[in-house]
Amino acid sequence: MSRRVVCWRHGQTLWNVEHRFQGHTDIALDETGVAQAARAASLLASLRPTMIVSSDLSRAADTAAALGRLTGIDVVADKDLRERGGGEWEGLTRQQIAERWPREYTAWEAPGGEPVPDVSERVSAAIRRWAARLDEDGLLVVVSHGAALRLGIAGMLGLPESLWPALGGLGNCSWSVLEEGRKGWRLLEHNAGTLPEPVSSDDSPEAAEDRL
Repeated sequence: MSRRVVCWRHGQTLWNVEHRFQGHTDIALDETGVAQAARAASLLASLRPTMIVSSDLSRAADTAAALGRLTGIDVVADKDLRERGGGEWEGLTRQQIAERWPREYTAWEAPGGEPVPDVSERVSAAIRRWAARLDEDGLLVVVSHGAALRLGIAGMLGLPESLWPALGGLGNCSWSVLEEGRKGWRLLEHNAGTLPEPVSSDDSPEAAEDRL
């Protein structure tokens, strides 16, 4: 068995519904988000995680707590797993951002916000730091945010920045699974909401192995 990491996005918030840029603003889960966290936690608990680490923002911390209660594992908070800082955009809707900053909106670069490469480095370094503490067959659950996780996964995979858009986003309370292989970290699942099925294909043995 190899070390694995589940990258789990937090449940829904009111600002998600309203399409507002959340960033570092501490927004709580809404009623739907609480239910999403409970459902996803019941599935992820069956994978028998050995460590749970979360962003310190409440929407992620409360999502992680649902899994912690089921598994009896204490959740560790790490502010390096926070969402991308949105600067002047935090609290605004996409429509408001597009109207006020059309050029910056196209580039998705918020005035006073955190540069995308910095987010990728920050989050991937945090994931690597915690994964290094796992036993050889350990499973780490990282609870974080949509942009932070997508960029962190890209960093874990060593993708050049030009290919980062190839990774789609994660839905609320969906997750992706990384596994440490002989040639580094690889992506087993992305934006999943159900437990994995065994892989059967004509791909290489390492790529087709069912690890979960």
